[in-house]
Amino acid sequence: MLEYSYLDLYLPRGITREAARRVLTEHAEYGHWELDRLRLYPDGRRYVRLRRKILRVASTL
Repeated sequence: MLEYSYLDLYLPRGITREAARRVLTEHAEYGHWELDRLRLYPDGRRYVRLRRKILRVASTL
């Protein structure tokens, strides 16, 4: 069974689409995060939930 860890980001309404894309791209490339949920509010705020797999390593001893 896969387990995930989550990261919630709140982007303010003044941030441009290009800047938001840049932030999410950096998290994806360097932190191995993937997009789980994105919510755009009517006033322009963005709520983003990122997730990544938790790798459990079994002991070989």
